[in-house]
Amino acid sequence: MGDTPDIRYIPEALRAFTRDVFLAAGLEDAKAATVAHYLVEADLLGHTTHGLALAGWYLQSIADGVMTRAGEPEILSDRGPAIAWRGRRLPGAWLTSEAVKLACERAATFGTATITIADSHHIGCLAAYLTIATDRGYMVSIASSSPSGAQVAPYGGRKGVYTPNPVAHGIPTPDDPILIDISASITTVNMAQRLVREGRQYEYEWLLDEQGNPSRDPRVIDRGGTLLPAGGLDHGQKGYGMALHVEAFTQGLAGYGRVDAPKGTNAAVTVQVFDPDAFGGRDAFLRQTGWLASACRENPPRPGVQRVRLPGENGLARKRTAASEGVSLASGILGPLVAKAEALGVTPPSPL
Repeated sequence: MGDTPDIRYIPEALRAFTRDVFLAAGLEDAKAATVAHYLVEADLLGHTTHGLALAGWYLQSIADGVMTRAGEPEILSDRGPAIAWRGRRLPGAWLTSEAVKLACERAATFGTATITIADSHHIGCLAAYLTIATDRGYMVSIASSSPSGAQVAPYGGRKGVYTPNPVAHGIPTPDDPILIDISASITTVNMAQRLVREGRQYEYEWLLDEQGNPSRDPRVIDRGGTLLPAGGLDHGQKGYGMALHVEAFTQGLAGYGRVDAPKGTNAAVTVQVFDPDAFGGRDAFLRQTGWLASACRENPPRPGVQRVRLPGENGLARKRTAASEGVSLASGILGPLVAKAEALGVTPPSPL
């Protein structure tokens, strides 16, 4: 199967194909459809390391019994606007999307809602879930960490303690929402693994080797090296502080994390949703965010920059193009997935 820029697929055909693959692998109907939806959504937005590139890994997790195929999360606490789940290693895309939906329902009553998820499976691209809330006019934040991973060292150190610890924020405006998806590290483990497969190095020294020396070689991660925090060697205390907050915001609030030494793929997640009507009012909120969005877009660009964009702007444009012209996948993504699909008796999609 081709996955070069000149080969495109109908997004819904990719979703249906991926759903059928996960169904054949044993996921419940709703969970298979949800995982497929949000993996493809990530590719539509341009987050190609966290889209269908993860499907093979997820399928292996199902086969190995690491990802739970069926069931519901355990409710640890429910106080209305504050909810805690034990995810039981259910698919992270399903748990996270369900959490955002429930947080929106509770925010309609309480003005805001926070849901923590302990012991989820990997959740993929955080930005993919934001429009669940922003389409309703709500502001949303999602944070994630992996208590079983340790690829980022604290600023000034050289031994990994935590993971890239991403956060995402969806901010409604009078036009498109602002979709922010950032990590507490400069780069990610998935990107490092992609570069290793492609025999490439980073353009800049975004890693430390096992001795604590700056490096461009992604292979240092497998030798005890680490990803640098956001801000790098110069201002890495910023990413370090962000990571510590995410650790407490996810594992701390969920009540399950590194101190429990969990094994295998897992994630801790926290979702927060805000209804502007419960605060200063929706119109007032949009007046502020609309001004801010315009001020950024209209800002005079520095030399070499065509124009100032907002976070998520390119991704939403890609998604609209894909809806009309089809989506192209990054090299090396679809081929391995098709091989697994054929072994499961699932027919791959035809390109446009």
